[in-house]
Amino acid sequence: MLKLVIIFRWGENLGKEEAKRIFREYIKRQGLRNTKQREEILDAFLSSGGHITVDELFDRVKKKDSSIGYATVHRNLNLLLEAGLAEEIKIGKGKTRYEQMHMREHHDHLICLKCGRFIEVVDENIEKLQNKLAEENDFKPVRHKLEIYGYCKKCRT
Repeated sequence: MLKLVIIFRWGENLGKEEAKRIFREYIKRQGLRNTKQREEILDAFLSSGGHITVDELFDRVKKKDSSIGYATVHRNLNLLLEAGLAEEIKIGKGKTRYEQMHMREHHDHLICLKCGRFIEVVDENIEKLQNKLAEENDFKPVRHKLEIYGYCKKCRT
């Protein structure tokens, strides 16, 4: 059964409170309760500011509430994915990272294969080219993701 429900338009720039509202509504529609632990996990994720692993999120949450378990963090991160507020980023066999989809303009990634560093990039020419390619092929894009893998300056030296 497909559970993914996108509640807002791709690339829509939401504030933190609006993202919280969307998540709470999603939880309610799923027949789940909004618990204190769920709120702690939501706050930690929305405050993370970048690309975070489940382990990193768990460490942040554990500092505030030691009763929250790893499985609880993982389950709630999956709910954030389903609600459209997070996106998975996988690099080869490395740990999956999660990126916030609220308060973010569309951007692409340069990803270092050695250290795992993510560099967010925005290039109007790339966006225009993608739109041109879609138009030339009578294709209506909904969203896209560009990830370029290689080695950052620090790892090449």
